[in-house]
Amino acid sequence: MAQNKVYIFDTTLRDGEQVPGCKLNTTEKLELALQLEALGVDIIEAGFPISSPGDFESVSRIAAIVKNATVCGLSRAVQKDIEVAAQALKPARHCRIHTGIGTSDYHIKSKFNSTREDILKRAVQCVKWARNFTDDVEFYAEDAGRTENEYLARVIEAVIAAGATTVNIPDTTGYCLPNQYGEKIAFLVNNVPNIDKAIISCHCHNDLGLATANSISGVMNGARQIECTMNGLGERAGNTSLEEVVMILKQHKDLGYYTNINAKGLNPLSRQVSEIMRMPVQPNKAIVGANAFSHSSGIHQDGFLKDAQTYETINPEEVGAEQSKIVLTARSGRSALAYRFQKLGYQYTRNDIDVLYEAFLKVADSKKEVREEDLVQLAQQHQPETASIA
Repeated sequence: MAQNKVYIFDTTLRDGEQVPGCKLNTTEKLELALQLEALGVDIIEAGFPISSPGDFESVSRIAAIVKNATVCGLSRAVQKDIEVAAQALKPARHCRIHTGIGTSDYHIKSKFNSTREDILKRAVQCVKWARNFTDDVEFYAEDAGRTENEYLARVIEAVIAAGATTVNIPDTTGYCLPNQYGEKIAFLVNNVPNIDKAIISCHCHNDLGLATANSISGVMNGARQIECTMNGLGERAGNTSLEEVVMILKQHKDLGYYTNINAKGLNPLSRQVSEIMRMPVQPNKAIVGANAFSHSSGIHQDGFLKDAQTYETINPEEVGAEQSKIVLTARSGRSALAYRFQKLGYQYTRNDIDVLYEAFLKVADSKKEVREEDLVQLAQQHQPETASIA
């Protein structure tokens, strides 16, 4: 295992699909699974096989067509769940069973009406059941974010001893602060004697808007797998965004980590996921939002036109986005106006732009955005003597 590689575990087809209105049929799942594999995702969580006949079929058919990525099926700590997941994953070249149980006192007492010792036994048992079918078993400690660290360490040590090769430390409710989540991962690294026998995985939810920060903090403290979704889709406020963690690790080369993701595929796949799952991407979404590479403030536009790196740390082409946009609004300045006129083929002097700018502001104050047709009209109505069309 490369010590600095971060494995990308995509759960768009499982956790992402749990968003109301985002249900996928088998054909749609197959289409997206192939695109996720092409993107370079290491593990594709294809679904929860026991949940429905349709999901079983989807997992089975994805397992049959995916060649390079590991195909994963989710299960509870229930023998039947695990058996059904194993059956669905039979066609896979590389398969993983993802099984586990809640470990926080909230889950132990309220959800299971159980005890810590009983949950520990059930955790070990589910891993042993899964190991009957595959050597690649991932254990999730649901609500690990609110699980007391000493008890969590006991559970993780026990499930690794039972055969878990990946241990998932979910911040299921998105409760942790980045330093708290990072410290939790570091505690496991330093207090679980056999932790070197497994990969630690981050599965963070975005209830407080911290999923990406928590996942990166987890990696910096010893985790080597991030569980995420395209566009940050998922339960409630969503999961860690694949595109965000990938580009953070790519941009911050000083951290020393890398993934196998082909970044140029991020925006095309984001659009495809949005269309198929009928879930629009918010315009200001990092990396894949429509405004991610748009500039409308005059100060920003002037700096960007002088040197793109003054306001962009990522070249849009690097993530498969369209080129950066200079959007004209009432906050735009003369340099942006001159640039947009030049793009339309008009050649104006500085004095010409000064004249046109006053007319432009009157239009801009009446509209949210001044578009190309507005500029053409301005040019026709206010033709300085020096104007020419290239």
